[in-house]
Amino acid sequence: MAAVAGHLRAASRNGTPVTDIAAYLAASAAAATALVVRPGAAAVERAARVVADSLAEGGQVLFCGNGGSAADAQHLAAELVGRLARERPAYRAVALTTDTSVLTAVANDYGYADVFARQVQALGRRGDVLVAISTSGRSENVLRAAAAAKQAGLAVIALLGPGHSPLDASADVALHVDGEMAGLIQQGHITVGHALCMWVEARLAGSR
Repeated sequence: MAAVAGHLRAASRNGTPVTDIAAYLAASAAAATALVVRPGAAAVERAARVVADSLAEGGQVLFCGNGGSAADAQHLAAELVGRLARERPAYRAVALTTDTSVLTAVANDYGYADVFARQVQALGRRGDVLVAISTSGRSENVLRAAAAAKQAGLAVIALLGPGHSPLDASADVALHVDGEMAGLIQQGHITVGHALCMWVEARLAGSR
């Protein structure tokens, strides 16, 4: 997988169109298979247990991330508010990436680095959970959100890329996904997120 992904990444960086669809699909399949090892089911279950315990006590889950990770944030929040695999009560979940008035006001008045931290300070309460999504683990606004969450007594779950990062230091559970391209890491994040949400549904329905 590393050789294929490295070739695709180099082609993209050099401005060469990535036309080898078969190679990309092979790399994608290999990245999905690797999730069984890293982060692995046990780590994902630890994160899911943190989320389920918070929701069971009336807490909420906040999600944040940039770009594709912002899309993952609202996708996973929607899975909890709506449903994923079974009928059940709605769960309290909010994506901090979707309110354009808040995002632009905070960015204008305080700076883009504070767009998530300010919302954590406003909405987060002790016992809640922040799911911080970053392929690099170095996005300043995500790091500040995690710091604000820890200060307010929230648990922090981080969805990360392969390398150790500054976000690891704030995470109660760090879920690392292997991949040499952001797209491969992001597909791992949404797969892990779905697994987490399905476990939470089962746990709160009393079947785990």
